[in-house]
Amino acid sequence: MTANRPIRLGIIGCGNVLSAYRSAIDRLRLRGLAEVTMACGRESQRKSACAGLCLQRFTTNADELIGSADVDLVLILTSMAEHASLVRAALQAGKHVLVEKPLATSLEEARALVRMAKRSRGYLLCAPFTILSPTFQTMARRIRRGEIGRVCSARARYGWSGPSWSEWFYRPGGGCLFDLGVYCVTSLTGLLGPAKRVLAMTGVAIPEREINGKMTRVRAEDNAQVLLDFGNSAFAVVTTGFTLQQYRSPALEIYGTTGTIQMLGDDWHPEGYELWQNSVGAWQVFKESDPDWPWTDGLRHLVECIRKGRRPLVTPEHACHVLEIMVKAQQSGREGRALTIDSAFPLPVFRKSVGRARAHLVHDRARVHPLQ
Repeated sequence: MTANRPIRLGIIGCGNVLSAYRSAIDRLRLRGLAEVTMACGRESQRKSACAGLCLQRFTTNADELIGSADVDLVLILTSMAEHASLVRAALQAGKHVLVEKPLATSLEEARALVRMAKRSRGYLLCAPFTILSPTFQTMARRIRRGEIGRVCSARARYGWSGPSWSEWFYRPGGGCLFDLGVYCVTSLTGLLGPAKRVLAMTGVAIPEREINGKMTRVRAEDNAQVLLDFGNSAFAVVTTGFTLQQYRSPALEIYGTTGTIQMLGDDWHPEGYELWQNSVGAWQVFKESDPDWPWTDGLRHLVECIRKGRRPLVTPEHACHVLEIMVKAQQSGREGRALTIDSAFPLPVFRKSVGRARAHLVHDRARVHPLQ
């Protein structure tokens, strides 16, 4: 593959998620870095996919796309249950792969894919890509430099009222952990490293949902509280579910022995961060340095890594670790006991420094509680 030729994309899955990736694809195409050569979806999606992607080649057969000689990178945007088999086929074909979350719906599948990715000619990148945002990386650097002391506690939250367009979100293999909590777990482990144990309460809070005008029984958890043990008495909690109507609290809160750092907005859509240091005695508020950062940024990252011949920051090992936490959280919710996490991954190294925005200091030295 030459550095001058655009990376040729093949897209499997032409539903709702593709609409979010189109702007990322357009930016890459305008820069001459990538082009879409083929798409795969349902026959009913042929017309809209071809028009939206300025595309001539469309198929309903994923194997045809994966085996195509003019596809370098396979972008998998299907429902969760299909991810593992499609990733396996694409890696076996020597393609680069970007797959939406989660990597798989079982640990056995995920572990096999990690082993395969180590032998494959292609890179494997799994969503979510929260560790790529400039705000996340700035927070990670400050934590690792000890600017809030030793981390003792943390909290992450992401949820909403739940999707109404497809039943698979509420079937086994779906659920709020795989769809929403995956962001929280990815971000917390990306900041603090591998978790050692998990203890969770999970359940179905709303037994029936209206999907496309039809009442459907919910068979996957729609409500979860997950406690993570990172060792050395450092704990974190994840709040997630299709049960959170609205919220205004920060996405991530990290509490250290000498300070607190918290991300504003959601980790997939940061709005800056706040920093409390006991030595300063005031909140320092940092505006978002890249308000247009997209949660689909993994595609840009993977294309650039392919062209430059460097390993991506987002690794299959991290995605597998996150899946183990979620699968064992589900098991913990059923059994009511803490479970050991066996996997690990190397923490990403953020070499390039992100420019530090000027802080707006909230001069209230008596304000010691982050939510007061």
